[in-house]
Amino acid sequence: MSTTARTVLFHEIGGPEVLRIEDVAVPAPGPGQVAVRVEALGLNRAEALFRSGTYYYQPALPASRLGYEASGVVEAVGDGVTALAVGDPVTTGPGIEMSAQGVYAERVVLPETAVLPRPASVDAVTGAASWLTYTTAYGGLLETAGLKPGDHVLITGASSGVGTAAIQVARRIGAVPLATTRTEAKRQGLLDLGAAEVIVSDGDAETVAKEVRRLTGGRGAEVIFDAIGGPGFRLLAEALAEGGSVLVYGWLDRRPAEIPWNWPFTIHTYANMNLTETPGGRRRSTAFLNAGLADGGFRPVIAEVFDGLDRIQDAHRLMESNQHMGKIVVRV
Repeated sequence: MSTTARTVLFHEIGGPEVLRIEDVAVPAPGPGQVAVRVEALGLNRAEALFRSGTYYYQPALPASRLGYEASGVVEAVGDGVTALAVGDPVTTGPGIEMSAQGVYAERVVLPETAVLPRPASVDAVTGAASWLTYTTAYGGLLETAGLKPGDHVLITGASSGVGTAAIQVARRIGAVPLATTRTEAKRQGLLDLGAAEVIVSDGDAETVAKEVRRLTGGRGAEVIFDAIGGPGFRLLAEALAEGGSVLVYGWLDRRPAEIPWNWPFTIHTYANMNLTETPGGRRRSTAFLNAGLADGGFRPVIAEVFDGLDRIQDAHRLMESNQHMGKIVVRV
């Protein structure tokens, strides 16, 4: 198998306008590799950072690829691949280095460790919107922060893809999700998704902390699941119950954050790759995700579906507008 595929590349860092579609050769899969025909792409904030040169590693230019979350069907497998077969529905994600292996393309060849089974009952758009969000919520909330049934969890930036997944993950185990959002317009959507309470913060961490204390009868939340960081971090942590845990999985506010003063508590930082790049972590997170997708307990929130790779710039513009709720998907 050797062909070409329309592929999104960029030759310089910048805004969505630097993204180009070019024909790229697709080789036959080698030992331990899987060829996937891509049906849909799930966009992630990390890809906008990577494209603009502000991610934690830099793109290899020119002709850098982009993206790590796709949904598709196996077209061919290399020697030694036994867990997947031609025709299997799959998703991608773990361990992808975007410059060389980015999945914004019609076809990709990836290491088998980056390709995961997708339930046959789950369509490609749903699959593309699910892997990163739910595995991050699972790994952060359950494996790292130790969220338990009956615990209150404060979820900041709750209208994001990971935030909306975290609400559902918390509900699935019997925890109580308290969601924050900056705008009143997103309140009802978060309540419909399963948030016990929604706090419209307008970015005021002190107000959020006071409201959490009120909603929990003064005790505070056992876990804070934070995507923001920055100067508001110390004030936000006033919402934490004694002995609780703060888990930071993002840095939307890149300014320095002070350590809170309400000890004792635990601060965790979480990077999803530390879970999903290990065999055990992939097995556990995939089993949790696929069980929720198959039984309908997980319903990824999809902000908009763009048809065709030619809409990739428009999709990135929407992502950077911060006006959407949930995941942006491009149907290939």
